Amino acid sequence: MALNNELYEFFMSRTWQLSEDWYAMVDDKDPSSVYSTNNPDIIAELKRQNQEYFLRFYKLFTKGEAHLQGEFRKWSQDLADDAKHLETPLHYVIREYMNSQKVALKYINQFIRQNEERVSLEQALSWYETTINAFNLSIAIFVESYYKKTMLRLTSQNDLINELSSPVIKLQGDSALLPLIGDIDTARAKIILENTLTQCVEQGVSSLCIDLSGVAIMDTMVANELFNLIKALKLIGVRTTLSGIRPEIAQTAVQLGLKFENVAILPSLTQALDSIKHS
Repeated sequence: MALNNELYEFFMSRTWQLSEDWYAMVDDKDPSSVYSTNNPDIIAELKRQNQEYFLRFYKLFTKGEAHLQGEFRKWSQDLADDAKHLETPLHYVIREYMNSQKVALKYINQFIRQNEERVSLEQALSWYETTINAFNLSIAIFVESYYKKTMLRLTSQNDLINELSSPVIKLQGDSALLPLIGDIDTARAKIILENTLTQCVEQGVSSLCIDLSGVAIMDTMVANELFNLIKALKLIGVRTTLSGIRPEIAQTAVQLGLKFENVAILPSLTQALDSIKHS
């Protein structure tokens, strides 16, 4: 335990030097990386964060596992939630964790050389294990936070794409157009149903043209969802016109036995729009 305390004091007397040594290893030209900055304030903040991390790391040699799972874990989580680091490509952040670990191990080796007659192999290996476990924990916490943020961003982008891919475009009076383009799977079909009903109510639509000329393939599940959309529109008082139905889609509808009663069906979008104009 005495050697652990001495190692802690050894680190504390060199704490700023460790951060300077770490920053001297930074060689980043990618503008998307926080480490590529030339802004002195951001550089100072990076060094401060690095020093704060090291300060908590040193305590592991005197406080052990309780500190690892307590204050050290919390600080690692706070650093992982830092916006500048979460906007930096993941491999750059991992690289700097590994560089910081190299610095820590370098100073541990320096302490061992200065006290080689007193430090046993078992003690040295214990310090190495403590260091590796600490940095592995921090990296794992950061990767988890990075993953969660990435998934939230992807979900938000997918929601936006789905919303934009099923726009209800207001035409003259209370008429509107819903142009559907691209592949439609069951999940997207359900989103189209929800978005269309909401937008029709919000925009006061009473006549909607659904154009399918941009849809090449529609399976039985999606065709059924389209039929449900038409029925739901009818329930909220919206008349539906279908246009641009391809032969493959028509065949699917026939196989399903879907009957588009009270639904105007026109071969092209142009004819559908003319019909709306003169209605």
